[in-house]
Amino acid sequence: MSLLLIFFVFNTVKSLEVRYTETSPEIDGIIEDVWKNADSTSNFIQVEPYEGERPSERTVVYALQDDENLYIAFRCYADSIKPIACYTGNEDHIKIAIDPFGSKTTAYYFIVHGSNIKNEGWLVDDGRREDESWDGVWYRGIKFFDDRYEVEVKIPFKSIRYKKGLEEWGIQFKRYIGENRESNYWTEVDVIETDMVSRFGKLSGIEPHAKGYYFELYPEGFIRYDKYEGKKGEFKPSLSLNFKWDLTSQSTLNATINPDYAQIEADPFELNLDQYPIYLEEKRPFFLEGKDIFRMSDFGEGKGFYNPFNLFYSRKIGKSVDGNPIPIIGGLKITHKTEEWNIGALGAYTDDYSEGDSLIEPERSFAALRTKYKILDNSDIGMLFSGSMTDGDDYNYAIGFDGVYRKGISQLIVQGALSDNDGKRGWAASSCYFGWIKNLMSIISAEVVDDSFDVSEMGYVPWSGRKRLLILSGPFKIYKKGFTRNIYWGPEFIATKEPGSDEWSFLGGIMINPNFRNNWGFNLELNAGKYHEVDTNYLYRSINLSVWGNGPNYHINFGFWYGYSYNYYREYLAYHGSNWLSGSYTIIPQLSLSMDSNFWVEWDPDNTIVSITPRISPRLNFYINADMSMSLFNEFVMEIPGTRIGDTELLTNRLGFLFSWNFRPKSWLYIALNDYRVQDNAGNLQLENQIGAIKAKYLFYF
Repeated sequence: MSLLLIFFVFNTVKSLEVRYTETSPEIDGIIEDVWKNADSTSNFIQVEPYEGERPSERTVVYALQDDENLYIAFRCYADSIKPIACYTGNEDHIKIAIDPFGSKTTAYYFIVHGSNIKNEGWLVDDGRREDESWDGVWYRGIKFFDDRYEVEVKIPFKSIRYKKGLEEWGIQFKRYIGENRESNYWTEVDVIETDMVSRFGKLSGIEPHAKGYYFELYPEGFIRYDKYEGKKGEFKPSLSLNFKWDLTSQSTLNATINPDYAQIEADPFELNLDQYPIYLEEKRPFFLEGKDIFRMSDFGEGKGFYNPFNLFYSRKIGKSVDGNPIPIIGGLKITHKTEEWNIGALGAYTDDYSEGDSLIEPERSFAALRTKYKILDNSDIGMLFSGSMTDGDDYNYAIGFDGVYRKGISQLIVQGALSDNDGKRGWAASSCYFGWIKNLMSIISAEVVDDSFDVSEMGYVPWSGRKRLLILSGPFKIYKKGFTRNIYWGPEFIATKEPGSDEWSFLGGIMINPNFRNNWGFNLELNAGKYHEVDTNYLYRSINLSVWGNGPNYHINFGFWYGYSYNYYREYLAYHGSNWLSGSYTIIPQLSLSMDSNFWVEWDPDNTIVSITPRISPRLNFYINADMSMSLFNEFVMEIPGTRIGDTELLTNRLGFLFSWNFRPKSWLYIALNDYRVQDNAGNLQLENQIGAIKAKYLFYF
């Protein structure tokens, strides 16, 4: 009988019926009598720390709807394990993910933490990637009792997009127990890819009756104080306007006029010893929301073995020139999603930028168009066009094609692209397989980028002329019991032909990657082989170690990379490396101290250390409540000549403060301060720029 039950649980698509209610539940974290009419489910499955085991505590989930909203409630029993509520550290939480298109690749997710902090976003690429850019209007309530806690969630149909007439949505539920760091899911998932949309259960009987479509109008008012070296400080009041309109239940229009991003912190300092420019993460709200639509397919976060063709790089819009961002006049974005199609179009226009009588950057327009079509259940093919233009003689266009085949946790990507930069035309192609045959994990990645391929005005593919092949394969073992949760080890082979080089480079190596049941793990890579770059043949060798851990009130990541290769900053062949340490520690539930630091070390060709460059960025984070927080940070960048620690110089110092208050859905108040100082010729820190801003964003929605 027990074997029959196990077979039924793991091989049947689970379903939860949505029942209609005339009386809307109050969203206060108390499951009242109205929920007695709801269908419920409780047969969760543990994934971590012991895959396939019975959960330590029982969880019951209920579903209701009225004409305007979907309601989900969790009753999380805590008979033996006390729940944790902590603003700044490890805490209990629940997660809801819904696929309202039947796409089996994309889903909304909603998270409610024990502290009542909420998170939301998209699961894309069949759950292999989280896109946190979606900021929707929804409501939650949580309340703790002696033997349980209860969570209620209200999701207005107008705040999400869905396929009209679809009566079954994909759905997944998760409960995380902070005390023993236990993750329990409603449907069977794989410990490697836990959020696969194709493995969701069913939410049946769903029938939205929302009339009209969602319209958001959120003006932003701000006053900004700018002071630069040698100039008098000035106040700059301004007003910008943003709006979002769901034209249909499947189509959305976003626009921004005269946006300002004064509250966004500066990018951290990086000492770049490589030949390629550093990739900068997007932080601006208009470009963040829906950013995953305008990218070529990838394998998800943390998968560094493959570089997709980034034909649209939004940081090129309003890019910084000598520390000053080019003003953005406006932007327009439209997206459309059905069960089979995913379509997006974006346009933006930037103003010119001058210094004195010299025109540094002319007015420029940007455009991107993306289409994807679902094939073979949860695979897809697509096209991405991107372009930038000032006039008919100054333009940069590119078009890319990609296909993704997914089967279970395995995935194959094929990409190709063509570019045209003022008449200089080039091409690029790549492919990568990442998958399992029983317990053998294999990665095969190949890339060819033509010398003339150039998307420098609107994309990030800086390795024109590079050819690369990577093969990595070895056993991946999952342990049901014991200290080790899983481990991968295996050899790797890399062949590379660097830009401008006539010879191939060949590296061999080994990778070891264990993950332990106490939420610690490490990744160790050793590589060596014949290398050719900058007209030089040499023996390349490197070691790369990364260690991570998560505890009840901390998380930490530290490691190092050291190698013998070409130092493009110094322009010679020598040893160099970097060390890093990042993490956070919860002092009290409302207060945490975090640290992000790097130490770059450079040798000369005679194996003498010539410079050590530390960057240390401590930060204090304080939560007043779930919707109001502040942070204070400082970034020190120093230089130690050789190993003479007594001669250490402070090169730059950046002090920052940010207060944020989410006082109603999608409505924010920001107060930001930033003071940046640079060492002058006399060795003293002098003001480079000083920025202060007060910004308010208020949402009107219909």
